[in-house]
Amino acid sequence: MNFQPFYSIRAPYIFYLLAVGLLSYACPATAQESVPSPGPPQKRAVWITGATLHLGNGSVLSPGVIGFSDGVIQYVGTGAEIRIDPSQSDVIDASGSHVYPGFFAFNSILGLNEIDAVRATRDDAETGAINPNVRALMAYNTDSRIIPTVRNTGVLLQQIAPQGGLLSGRSSVVQMDAWNWEDAAVASDEGMYINWPSLRIFDAPWAPPADEQLKSTQQTLERLTRLFDDARAYTTARKPIDVRKGSDAASAVDVNLVLESMRPVFNGQARLYVRVDEARGMLYALNFFASYGIKPVLVGAAEADEVLGELKSRGVMVVLGRTQSLPNRGGDRVDARYRLPYLLDSAGIPFSLSLDGAWEQRVQVFQAGQAIGYGLPYEEAVRALTLDAARITGIDARYGSLEVGKSATLFVSEGDAFEIMGNKLSHAFVDGRRMNLGDKQKELYRKFSDKYGVDRPE
Repeated sequence: MNFQPFYSIRAPYIFYLLAVGLLSYACPATAQESVPSPGPPQKRAVWITGATLHLGNGSVLSPGVIGFSDGVIQYVGTGAEIRIDPSQSDVIDASGSHVYPGFFAFNSILGLNEIDAVRATRDDAETGAINPNVRALMAYNTDSRIIPTVRNTGVLLQQIAPQGGLLSGRSSVVQMDAWNWEDAAVASDEGMYINWPSLRIFDAPWAPPADEQLKSTQQTLERLTRLFDDARAYTTARKPIDVRKGSDAASAVDVNLVLESMRPVFNGQARLYVRVDEARGMLYALNFFASYGIKPVLVGAAEADEVLGELKSRGVMVVLGRTQSLPNRGGDRVDARYRLPYLLDSAGIPFSLSLDGAWEQRVQVFQAGQAIGYGLPYEEAVRALTLDAARITGIDARYGSLEVGKSATLFVSEGDAFEIMGNKLSHAFVDGRRMNLGDKQKELYRKFSDKYGVDRPE
């Protein structure tokens, strides 16, 4: 195992714990109810019958049957060739409902940022510009009161990613029903995030002179070049170090933490994610990293429609940023960003969707639903949030689709999960564990329904 003495982005976290402790003292019952405990390990086989199964690989089965035990899917089909023994398993009649693989949120700070206005609860960025040794995973707060609300839309997996600086740090994939960050980890330190500098010259009252903008951009690119030149040389010249072995402990004293932390990007153990929106910047970044033998994943890609052919020919994967947004360029049609998922799918480019922020992840599903309205086929929208997302992060052997042998991470929605009125989860499972679907919003709904005498379904 490589030497990875990374530190986390949790310097102010003790203040967050104190704040949570004071809130809990003031209203202990409310705090406990709004953050349900994780589900217990699966003991009995579960069968879901009669539902429309959206498999995540572009296929749909209706009506279908899915069965799983020990957290692993054992059967997907029509059920015609099997007999289910109710005495030995739990049977869920989901007639008229829909079953999906757990949806995926990319480039998220959910669990790293709780309250925007309270600095002590924001643990999503580190000071300084070059932080490849920062690990978002160790700052992940499984007790976030936002998580239960987001997973009630079907988002059961997410990639938590550090923000800020030039080289932000290392991302990880987590599942969203866990006691702590160790339990939550699905793919630890699977990627590294870079914020690519803008190559655009801004002509606005707030912008510095054009020559200063050019100089700043050039200095940033030169800094990146030096960093990656040094990291490549370091990776080639020096063997990985494991400080757990006594013989290596002495040689670890003079280890370069920054360069050692970049080793996984060069040896293929971690993906490089590049946040970039401009078409020119995307091509520049692809050429830059190709010189180091690295094929990055583009994140944001607001102007991807200008370089579809290049992305396709290079086999680049894309994580689109917020598509419910205004155009990036003057003269574009107002729905230019809305159509990006359809255009990428039509070009055969693997992609997923993302949203900045923490609580914003609760509308991730409906962003995909809007893409359906702008031409993206329904099952391809499912694939974008499930199997393609899993492939991008390298977890598709276990997650991302309803297939025999994969993790039983899935949910049942009473209606179309991409529609606001249809997205109503009746059951959800992570690795076969039945999740408690309570959240703060449901708690408030019950509270004020009782106060005003409103009839509500139980």
